[in-house]
Amino acid sequence: MKTTPPRWADRLLETFVAPHLLEDVQGDLHEVFYKQIETDGLFSARREFVWAVLNYLNPFFLKRKPQPNAFPEQSNPTNTSMIRNYFKIAFRNLVRNKTYASINVSGLALGMTCGILIFLLVNYHLHFDNFHPNSDRIYRFVTEQHRETTSYTYSVPNPFGKAFRNDYTFGEKVARVATADDVVLTIKKGREIRKFKEGETVAFAETDFFDIFNFPLLQGNLKTALSEPNTAILTQKMARKFFGDADPINQTFRLDNKIEFKVTGVLKDLPINTDRKTEVYLSYNTLKQYNEWMASDDSWGGIRSSMQCFVRLRPGISPAEVEQVLPAYVKKYRPTNKNVHHYKLQPLDDIHFNARYGGVITKTNLWVLGCIGLFLIFTACVNFINLATAQALKRSKEVGVRKVLGSFRGQLFWQFIAETGLITALAIVLACAVSGLLLPFLNDWFKVQIAINPIANWQLLLFLPLLALVVTFFAGSYPGLILAGFQPVTALKGKISQQNIGGFNTRRMLIVGQFAISQVLIIGMIVITDQMRYSTQSDLGFNKEAVVMLPVATESSVLTMKTLKDQFSQIPGVQTVSVCQAAPASNENVWNTSPKYDNRAEDEAFSVSVKAADDQYVPMFELKMVAGRNLFPADSAKEFLVNETFTKKLGLKSPGEVIGKILSLNDGNTKGAIVGVVGDFHDRSFHDDINAVCIASAPDLYGRYAVKINMATVKSTLAALERTWSAMHPNQVYDYQFLDEQIGNFYETEELMLKLIQSFAAIAIFIGCLGLYGLVSFMAAQKTKEIGIRKVLGSSIGAILWIFVKEFSRLILIAFIVAAPIAYYAMSSWLKNFTFRVDLGVGIFASAIVGTFLIAFITVGFKSIKAALMNPIKALRTE
Repeated sequence: MKTTPPRWADRLLETFVAPHLLEDVQGDLHEVFYKQIETDGLFSARREFVWAVLNYLNPFFLKRKPQPNAFPEQSNPTNTSMIRNYFKIAFRNLVRNKTYASINVSGLALGMTCGILIFLLVNYHLHFDNFHPNSDRIYRFVTEQHRETTSYTYSVPNPFGKAFRNDYTFGEKVARVATADDVVLTIKKGREIRKFKEGETVAFAETDFFDIFNFPLLQGNLKTALSEPNTAILTQKMARKFFGDADPINQTFRLDNKIEFKVTGVLKDLPINTDRKTEVYLSYNTLKQYNEWMASDDSWGGIRSSMQCFVRLRPGISPAEVEQVLPAYVKKYRPTNKNVHHYKLQPLDDIHFNARYGGVITKTNLWVLGCIGLFLIFTACVNFINLATAQALKRSKEVGVRKVLGSFRGQLFWQFIAETGLITALAIVLACAVSGLLLPFLNDWFKVQIAINPIANWQLLLFLPLLALVVTFFAGSYPGLILAGFQPVTALKGKISQQNIGGFNTRRMLIVGQFAISQVLIIGMIVITDQMRYSTQSDLGFNKEAVVMLPVATESSVLTMKTLKDQFSQIPGVQTVSVCQAAPASNENVWNTSPKYDNRAEDEAFSVSVKAADDQYVPMFELKMVAGRNLFPADSAKEFLVNETFTKKLGLKSPGEVIGKILSLNDGNTKGAIVGVVGDFHDRSFHDDINAVCIASAPDLYGRYAVKINMATVKSTLAALERTWSAMHPNQVYDYQFLDEQIGNFYETEELMLKLIQSFAAIAIFIGCLGLYGLVSFMAAQKTKEIGIRKVLGSSIGAILWIFVKEFSRLILIAFIVAAPIAYYAMSSWLKNFTFRVDLGVGIFASAIVGTFLIAFITVGFKSIKAALMNPIKALRTE
């Protein structure tokens, strides 16, 4: 039976006794009840309690009105002097309990730091490209490519935009943009020549682009700035970069040392919240000089990722209406192609978040980040509640004295809320300071430009006080109600029991929640670490070690490439050199096409990834020859190598069956015999399956020199490579990258996620340990006399330590039972993004629980040992 008064009798008392008399009456009855348990037993005590309650149900107690308060201003919790008194006492309590205050401030500050940083990041991403007028009518044309599988690209065939503009009236404005990646811009000023290598910042654009998007022009006329060939518009930033303080209008520069452009306008610098990164816009009618195929009105056969097309629909036109007519282009221009296109419209507000079409971050990931932020703030509040209730025993006499002197429960509650508010204010100031220190790392990790500026960011200005209020009331309400509810006589006698301060159950539940969150993050961290190790250290099917990738200059000829290759080979420390389109595993210069095998009437249903390379490609990367021979040196695609996957997709029993067969690519424009089969290698990241691959000599597609070097002389070898390359191409910009670093870029998002989850897990564990420390502190204070009695009766230190160990061990096990299925589901879903992935074995979960136990042992060890070594005489002195 419960050692508490009958609950129904308590409720009867609370219902009928006047509120201003209830506290004293109920307190006296409870005190008598507990005394009678010791003398007469539980049954008699409960019977007498019920009888006493019934005796109090008389008109004196039912109808009696409270006496006028001689000091009414003291009972008003909103009185200015009372508020001032609350904070004065709160400040004194914090100064008196520096350790308690420091732990609480640091715990709340850590949780709120994460909350602030995550809020800034989520808020930043949610406001991308929201400044364009009529943004709800702006769309991008995208393509679904249906072969044996479906792939997605944010591009369309080059003539699509012009055809749509001429054929239909759905679009108010239609504009094509063709990005020119990795180009060199040369500015000549007198004898000085300055070279700039630009990535995604240069594009050929039609003039309607600036009618669709809100990028204001500071100098020049948007209607005419790009209307003439060989004209360009720069942003303020690029104008300063290229020409300094000089007026950029009518200045000239050269693109890849081939095409000259005149600056006819200056755009205002791009806002940070846009996915449009182009800062050098070139006239679209000059595209033919740069790439004739991209400028052609007949190039419906393929898609390049550099070509995008945007439309602003007329009012009242729905995307569904437009998409109904788009299949006509497939029937008209690609009727027999096995790569079946499905053209779609992508809303502007979806571009930033749709991973299929190159979105930066998904809304799901933003939700996950937001939930992690809330969980960390929750764990910080839980830690505060645990520590506050652990301190309640020390403050019981203070509460008793206050009540005897006339304080009301509400006044004591608001006193504790004021104390919590002061701690929260200190924590949020500290959190803002720490956030400011960590923000550069966040910006670097996420490649963003976020600043803590509440004046300029009204959302942050609203979020900070709201966060402070929520934390204050969520963390302070429960301890405040507990402290304010102490009975004055019981508190003054020091007989506050476990029931008086809420028992263990609430704290247990909170700590289970804390450690469940921590263990989900720990399991996630272990899984991501294992997958990253597996992705970067597994056999890729080729050798990526000690290989440096150098650019092939845009002005290079077959003779130039051969000469430079020979010069590289003569450098001490260089072992092998190959000229190629890209490394075996690469996301750059990707060319997929439908193959036609053995003079068959139709193309195959699958696509093949073409890799242009010379005869040194196979030995350079140590590709395994399964059948046939390597390529002979050649200046054109006369011979082909294919991989094992190619033969499997043809349904052949043996790889050798393809040797000598004719392979036709690019609609029959490239044809030759298959002379060899190489073993499968990972041509993409572990996210994707191994594709059918074809290797052929094609100097016009070569984009990289692959140079294998001796790592013992890496510094001198790299310097010699740069000198040799620059001497051959003085007007070009030199750069290089090690192949293993390039492959590591495949997993840039996963590396970022790993850093984040490591940080969040460390913070969650730290805050959780503070909460566990609070629980052990509470147990040590609650069990002081029990420990003393046990020691007097002969208990060992180990037996006393077991009291603490079994308590938190049980809580951690319960937390693990809660966390394991959640973590399993979350990480199973995440691993589905990888075709080649690790297994979610028992070892991962065992590592998480063992690690959590070790951390918990270290956390509670000192407090537990201190309690176990306590002098029993001191513990029993008050008995």
